[in-house]
Amino acid sequence: MGTSRRTFLQAGGLAAILLAGGGAWYRTTHSAPPHRFELDGEARAALHAIAPAILAGALPPDQARSRQALAAAIEGVHAAILGLPPATQKEVQDLFGLLSLAPARRVLTGIPGGWENARPEQVSAFLQDWRLHRLGLLRTAYHALHDLVLGAWYAQPAGWEAIGYPGPMKELA
Repeated sequence: MGTSRRTFLQAGGLAAILLAGGGAWYRTTHSAPPHRFELDGEARAALHAIAPAILAGALPPDQARSRQALAAAIEGVHAAILGLPPATQKEVQDLFGLLSLAPARRVLTGIPGGWENARPEQVSAFLQDWRLHRLGLLRTAYHALHDLVLGAWYAQPAGWEAIGYPGPMKELA
């Protein structure tokens, strides 16, 4: 006995409704936790290599003060990323994931070893390449790194002296 066209369409429609209902029920009962950015080991190492290249000339000349200011700036970058919407945090996490993955790092940045072994001139060269790259995605990634690092740097009182900013007005503080 053959199935009629009408019966076939009715069965398909009923199956689609059941699948849609099941999917909706699953989404409401199994909601995924919101994504939170994690600045893990390799991503932190990438930021430790990238931040000094972006902040060239702005870091204090004293090594100890420079390390301390750089660590504070990196924590500021982490805090700034956590203040972004979850979808944007996910995109930044993906960017750091690419920078952490050895084959992707090699192809995208030209840095052969890990970030701990990256020379400042190599990092500056890849940043300059991304800044002027023909692919908009790499230009956007450069601007994201640039704005996060500089925003975190100049959000700290330690970065104000170099640009002559006296700080917020005392009446507003």
